[in-house]
Amino acid sequence: MAGAGQETPQSGMNLLLGTILLLLVLPDAAGGQKSCAALARGDSPHWCCDMMVELEERGDRIPSSDLPRPPPGRLLQSAGPALRRGLAGLKVLLLNVSRAVTHDVLISFSPTEDPGMLNMTEKGKEGKIQLPREIFQSLSSQIARVVVTVLNIHQLGMFEEVNQTGQVLDYTVVGITVGETSISGLQDPVQLTFAHGQLPHGVTPQCVFWDLSKGQAGGWSSSGCITQPSDKGTVCSCNHLTFFTLLLNPALDGSTARVLMAVATAGCGVAMVFSVFTIAFCIFLRCRLRSEETLRTNLGLHMNLVGSLFLLNLAFLLNSGLSGGTQPGTCRVLGGLTHYCLLCFFTWTALEGCHLYLLFVKVLGIYIHHYLVKLCLVGWGLPALVVGVAGAISSYGDYSIRSVDNQPIAHLCWITSKRVLVHYITNCGYFGLIFLFNVVVFGVVTQKSCCLQGRGVVQGDRKAWKVAFVAMGLFCLLGATWALAFLTHGTSSAPMLYLFTILNSLQGIFIFIWLVVVYYPKTKETAGSLTHIIRHDKTATVSQD
Repeated sequence: MAGAGQETPQSGMNLLLGTILLLLVLPDAAGGQKSCAALARGDSPHWCCDMMVELEERGDRIPSSDLPRPPPGRLLQSAGPALRRGLAGLKVLLLNVSRAVTHDVLISFSPTEDPGMLNMTEKGKEGKIQLPREIFQSLSSQIARVVVTVLNIHQLGMFEEVNQTGQVLDYTVVGITVGETSISGLQDPVQLTFAHGQLPHGVTPQCVFWDLSKGQAGGWSSSGCITQPSDKGTVCSCNHLTFFTLLLNPALDGSTARVLMAVATAGCGVAMVFSVFTIAFCIFLRCRLRSEETLRTNLGLHMNLVGSLFLLNLAFLLNSGLSGGTQPGTCRVLGGLTHYCLLCFFTWTALEGCHLYLLFVKVLGIYIHHYLVKLCLVGWGLPALVVGVAGAISSYGDYSIRSVDNQPIAHLCWITSKRVLVHYITNCGYFGLIFLFNVVVFGVVTQKSCCLQGRGVVQGDRKAWKVAFVAMGLFCLLGATWALAFLTHGTSSAPMLYLFTILNSLQGIFIFIWLVVVYYPKTKETAGSLTHIIRHDKTATVSQD
């Protein structure tokens, strides 16, 4: 099963591995040495001098005299100090596996111990390699030579990628070769389980292999590998054999996190000032437009949205400024307050979408009794209920953003790591549903506005341009900028993180400008573009009835 596309890289790997084995001359220090007395005892599977031999299930054995013996270990004593230091970071296991093997071959490995048979009592404390029997059954030879190499790249100075951002787990690279040909395109993939504890937050594990075709000296690639992370380890399923490792990719490095915090802090301060301007402007318009009930309702809704944004910015500034030295009780309160303000803002964006749907599609809105009061009960009450439940199960506390080497980058009072499911449900899932709903509403409203414009309701280039501007503003008002959070994952998302932070920290400014441009002409005109469309649609709907 040789892959044509990987012959050159795999041949290079084989040459590298062969050179290493030649230097080592396979002595005791190569690792994995077992006593040849195992043959006399009849142990199964049969181990002898790093050779595992399996023929048929009936347990036929090959006499030890027929097995190749490694040279005596004293040959290494003449090696130089540099070579002996390098050998400390290299462990090798040799296996002879029969083509008629009837089960997968299991091998254990760890950064400190020699690779060998999987010890079930140590499950979860060491890594595991599972070679599918498909590999051996597809070979032409009856006996396949398996070489498993565990390398400490920190000691050996190997596998160094240019501009590498992630860190290799425990500096451990595992190399696997079977026979003399390159193995690729496996239907039943080889599985490597890299054992580790709870990874720091902000770190994403990724299964990779060394690809010699990447760059001048090679680099890490994840092609053909699937990563399955868990709390105690990560399973890598790959359809080929080569040198593998688990790369820990930081979502943020220290410098990026500090810059983002500085940008967010400055942007939130400016957004709070403009939020105050926006609320004052809405109050001024509501006083001037007493006869325009639809506009007064719209402005009341916008005031609540901007008010929730103001509280969110204020909570973030308090959180980032006080979370470093607060008491646990105070931190829980601050974390719950920040979560409440965030959910309030998300809820009011959903209510903006509902209001837009009622105005343009159902033609209701102001005809609902105590309409704005009912919206306020939902907008401010529902988040309080969610935060109350989350607080009852002790979801809030100190939250640390850490780097790959487990160094703290920033401290916040937020949902703790033990309740990360609360974050995914109440924040990611909740906003995801709201955003999908608002996107559908925006599409329906845009389609309806285009139909009205086609019937001559909106005339002139100025009106068409203004309707387009209103549509863009509404799309931002419905929380479009927060959807960028779903694209901020992994090391390649730093530009998206900057964009997300800047746009959302300046959201107060955008809303202020949008309201001034859209609603200020209403103080001089009896009917503007948006109100004119709504009123005409209501008239057309009534006349059709």
